Amino acid sequence: MAADIPIIDAHIHLYPASEVSSLAWCTPEHPLGKQRSVDEYRAATAGATPRGFVAVEADRKSDAAAGERDGSGWAGPLAEVSWLRRVATAQPRPGEGHDGAADAALCAAFVPWAPLPSGAAVMERYLDLVKEEAGDSWPKVKGVRFLLQDKPAGTMLTDRFVESLRLLGRRGLVFDLGVDQHNRGRAQLEEVVEMIDRAHEGVPEEQRVTFIVNHMCKPDLSIYNVQTSPSFIAWRTAVFTLSRCSRTYMKLSGAFSEMPDALRRRSPEDIFDALAPWLSVLLAAFGPSRLLFASDWPICTVGLDDVDAEKGEGGDGEGEGKEKDENQKKNAWHKWKAVVDRLCWMASLDDDDKRMIWSGTALKAYGIEESA
Repeated sequence: MAADIPIIDAHIHLYPASEVSSLAWCTPEHPLGKQRSVDEYRAATAGATPRGFVAVEADRKSDAAAGERDGSGWAGPLAEVSWLRRVATAQPRPGEGHDGAADAALCAAFVPWAPLPSGAAVMERYLDLVKEEAGDSWPKVKGVRFLLQDKPAGTMLTDRFVESLRLLGRRGLVFDLGVDQHNRGRAQLEEVVEMIDRAHEGVPEEQRVTFIVNHMCKPDLSIYNVQTSPSFIAWRTAVFTLSRCSRTYMKLSGAFSEMPDALRRRSPEDIFDALAPWLSVLLAAFGPSRLLFASDWPICTVGLDDVDAEKGEGGDGEGEGKEKDENQKKNAWHKWKAVVDRLCWMASLDDDDKRMIWSGTALKAYGIEESA
């Protein structure tokens, strides 16, 4: 990619060591069960650190009933808002792994959790608490996420959920959409299409909520024969259907989690060749103006950066530069960047289109000020 094209990494997760226990998915033996802050992100992206990132909620523990009753079930997500406020406003606590205006400037936006199934009235109360907790960083809150990938069928189609989506549209907040075609099948993607239709039905254009789909809908990337695979055909059909809505965007992210271990460890060139059918569909359906580069760091590192390659630790002297280069080839963040870079090259995109994928679409979709 051209050196003058800035990067906005549209999907990363950050959390301090003191709050790891509040992550709903994290067990003591989990490889990500330790602090992941700006220091670690800078180390992982060394040599190509983006101009900014979008920090997306990391699935903190919550209790819907207690939240609706008195707000106590929202303690974990609101603590996350407080943590991201400290990152975004350069107010670290000791040992949190971020410091100063430069680290704060990296946080171009953040996307907290929100209780969409609870309905619009509860959402109003919750968003007021988020605004209070975010303080001076509130302008960087550009949307919310409620993971749907592991929720019961029909969750996103309830009247309350749809009401919450319409509220987001009125408030000018986007909805980060996390679904899982690999494990939930075609039915979940069909629900997504219906959900978007219902959220926009009868709503003035300027009040329609924007959807930013995470991780390419998490397709099954172990498929070899895409010509006859029912899974691939269903995914392709859903992607083209989703793309018909001009307020829907797609993140180029999350692929490492859905591919076989053996493929994950191969070169970026081999990974691109294997993913070409999916990437080609996404480019044809959404075009550069609705695709966002996103790393899904640190989730992308599982199974790849387990030898501490991302820290760039190596010898010194003459061999240090070569060893650093080799580490970067293995490093998950750099590897995914190389895959997306190859997509841009193979598609013969001009610099304007490349700029959209690397940063322009993120700025537009999230409403991030150019100076962020």
